[in-house]
Amino acid sequence: MATSRRSGRSRERREVAAVRALERGLSLLETLARSPRLALTALAQETGLPASTAYRLLETMRRRGFVQYVPEAGVYQLGVRAFEVGNAFVQTLGLHEAALPAMRRLVEEVNETVNLAVRDGAEAVYVGQVEGQHLVRMFTQIGTRAPLYCTGVGKALLAWADPADVAALFRDGQPRAYTPRTITDPERLAAELERVRAAGFALDDEERELGVRCIASPIRGRAGHVVAALSLSAPASRLSDARVAELAPRVMATARAISYSLGWAGDPLPGDVPPPSSSVP
Repeated sequence: MATSRRSGRSRERREVAAVRALERGLSLLETLARSPRLALTALAQETGLPASTAYRLLETMRRRGFVQYVPEAGVYQLGVRAFEVGNAFVQTLGLHEAALPAMRRLVEEVNETVNLAVRDGAEAVYVGQVEGQHLVRMFTQIGTRAPLYCTGVGKALLAWADPADVAALFRDGQPRAYTPRTITDPERLAAELERVRAAGFALDDEERELGVRCIASPIRGRAGHVVAALSLSAPASRLSDARVAELAPRVMATARAISYSLGWAGDPLPGDVPPPSSSVP
C-alpha cells in the first residue's frame, strides 16, 4: 500500500515537471515569435529562465525542428515546424482557401499590396499577403504582430469586439504612440471605432508608421462574428484621401466576398461579388 502511494506521488511529480517544462518551452517559442533572432542569454533574460534550462529546452525543440540555431550569429530563431503548426491553424479556419483568390483579384485590379490578419489578444497577426508590383511597395512578413489600436487591420478587428476589449488596452496606462498620429486616448479611440463601424472600413492614417496608410475591412465567419481582417496598404503618397474614397469600397467588397466563402449569409451590398454556390465549412 505504501509502495503504491509512493508510486502515485512520484507519477504526479513527473507530470507536474512535464507540464512545467512544456510551459517554459512555449514561453521560449512565444519570445522568438516576438523577437525572431535572439542569443541564449537574451532568451533566458526575456523568459526569466536559467540559461542552462533555456539551453536544454531549446536543444530539445531544435532536434524537433521548432527552433533553429544560427552558429554564425550565435542566435536562435523559429524553425520550420513552428511555421507548419502555425500554418495548420490558418488552414483550419479555411481562411487561405477563401481569401487568397479574392486577394489576388483585388491586387490585379489596384496593384497595391493586400494583407490578411487575425486577432490574438491585443495584437493582430498577419497570416497572408499578396504583393503589388510597384517598385516601392509595402511588405509585411507573415507572422508579424502589430497592435490593434494603431493599425488598419487591428481597428477592423477591434471595432466589432466587446467594449471590454477596448478598455483593456488602457488598463496599464496610455499605450505607445508610434507616430504623432497614433491614437492613444481611450475616448478618441472609441470615437474612431464608432466611425469604423459606421463606414464599414478602418483607416490607418500613418498611425503605425509615417508614410504608410492602410484601408482595412472585417471578414466574418458563418455565425457573423469578425474572424479576420483584410487590408490594402500603400505609401501615403499613393493613398491620398481621394484614392482612399475610391479604393475603400473595393476593399469592403473583397472582404465581404471572403466572408460569403466562409459561410456568412449577410445581405450583399451593391457591387459585391455574388456568394458562391458552395461555402467553406
